[in-house]
Amino acid sequence: MSKILIRGAQVLGGQPQEVLIDGELIAAVGTDLPADGAQVIEAAGQVLLPGLVDLHTHLREPGREDSETVLTGTRAAASGGYTAVFAMANTFPVADTAGVVEQVYRLGREHGYCDVQPIGAVTVGLDGKKLAELGAMHESAAGVTVFSDDGKCVHDAVIMRRALEYVKAFGGVVAQHAQEPRLTEGAQMNEGAVSAELGLGGWPAVAEESIIARDVLLAEHVGSRVHICHLSTAGSVEIVRWAKSRGIDVTAEVTPHHLLLTDEMVRTYNPVYKVNPPLRTERDVMALREALADGTIDIVATDHAPHPHEDKDCEWAAAAMGMVGLETALSVVQRTMVETGLLDWAGVADRMSVKPAQIGGAAGHGRPVSAGEPANLTLVDSAYRGEVDPAGFASRSRNTPYEGRELPGRVTHTFLRGRATLVDGKLA
Repeated sequence: MSKILIRGAQVLGGQPQEVLIDGELIAAVGTDLPADGAQVIEAAGQVLLPGLVDLHTHLREPGREDSETVLTGTRAAASGGYTAVFAMANTFPVADTAGVVEQVYRLGREHGYCDVQPIGAVTVGLDGKKLAELGAMHESAAGVTVFSDDGKCVHDAVIMRRALEYVKAFGGVVAQHAQEPRLTEGAQMNEGAVSAELGLGGWPAVAEESIIARDVLLAEHVGSRVHICHLSTAGSVEIVRWAKSRGIDVTAEVTPHHLLLTDEMVRTYNPVYKVNPPLRTERDVMALREALADGTIDIVATDHAPHPHEDKDCEWAAAAMGMVGLETALSVVQRTMVETGLLDWAGVADRMSVKPAQIGGAAGHGRPVSAGEPANLTLVDSAYRGEVDPAGFASRSRNTPYEGRELPGRVTHTFLRGRATLVDGKLA
């Protein structure tokens, strides 16, 4: 049916209303709306949000289809309430040319579970030595506006400056994986008391903070935009807060796992907790939550990093870094931000839909739930409680740190331009 009436949902957590979808658009929002010819979804007690937008997803295709594909990754996204994701460039081959980003873009359009916007590499082969085809990727069918070497840091200050200057010409943004490589050689976890006790190589906070400090100053000098990927330390928060107070055009993201988990988890030696940047201390976690609440950190981004079983079911030192996150992100944010009183549902919509869409330029996403807007929507049963079971994931990979953990909330429906991609918790 082209008409859908969502009845009794709490729009952005407010008073119950009715939302009428007609074709690709929201036709009306109000009470006692006519249901003539419409499929009715009874959503009393559920929260209605704009479709979520993830600025940091690893879809692995092309090259690592054993971990994830654009199809399985976008199915996972729809299951988690996402209507748009930005696909990172560390594929094989690297997404450093117009040809590769167009391939990813077209795969997203073909599969249709959510919009896929490729992120272009900053440097050729993520090698940090020569700028990639930034202009060609922007002018391609994919229309790339976000560029990142995520997985690696653009550590050369001259290259970073040139990238910031280049993207300024078309309003693009460089998303930096802030990690000073010389300070993190052989790093296995956060540098601190726990790493000292376990005898594992430490990843010091200053390796992140020093790059962020440099890059916000470069962005100010050039007059360009810089985005900080997966910010993870209390010190990084203070640097971004200072930069914003100075008027520097910087935005930052935090992952769900950095809002909930700490380096104490590493005592289990379970490689599912191995991630880059590493899980930090309780103090860092609390600082990140406060910064997300006050707007110093702009958005939540999943850093969804799927890996095949054999890359995680091994000894800690040999294990790959990363966690899947698309299907659990909203639940973790409900647990850490909503149930603690730090954010209301309108704030969640801002941090997980409105702002990421604005930063990445995702047209039609992150829009108000009002008449005339694209019907990109997510329904959440916020009263639900249940244990995370990765066997039911839509993602091809199962490397979640939340297996067996009880988390709140469950996405029941996702709509992409009026078409249901998830219905009653099941993929359409």
